[in-house]
Amino acid sequence: MASSVKAILDLKGRDVVTTGPNTTVSEAAAILSKKKIGAIVVVGMENKISGMFTERDLVHVVAKAGKNGLDQTLSSVMTSKVFRCNEQTSVNELMELMTSKRFRHIPVEANGKLAGIISIGDVVKSRIAEVEREAEEIKAYIAS
Repeated sequence: MASSVKAILDLKGRDVVTTGPNTTVSEAAAILSKKKIGAIVVVGMENKISGMFTERDLVHVVAKAGKNGLDQTLSSVMTSKVFRCNEQTSVNELMELMTSKRFRHIPVEANGKLAGIISIGDVVKSRIAEVEREAEEIKAYIAS
């Protein structure tokens, strides 16, 4: 049962696409496109989370500064107030946080360092699997 962040990460893996704060918006957009992802975690020294750069951030930069915004560094445009979770965070807590704060990606932190990332798709997949498992258990109970 994937009812915690740890269980989700154990199933999907802990790889996270990261970059440094001096990466340009243009370079970050290329990474998002190439990797087919919606967010990059910006890390500083010792793999510590400095910020997040998402598709939404890209839209804001282009809307505000036009093509000149593509030359800005992530440190000047990233979301620096990053909400984090840990491996013990429950799927229900993640759903609540993602819904209330309108986040689609939340980095996982362990001992102050990046340990993974959870997307809204990971949460939905986990929840669907849990509901399907419960339905099968109910069918088995009724049939017995």
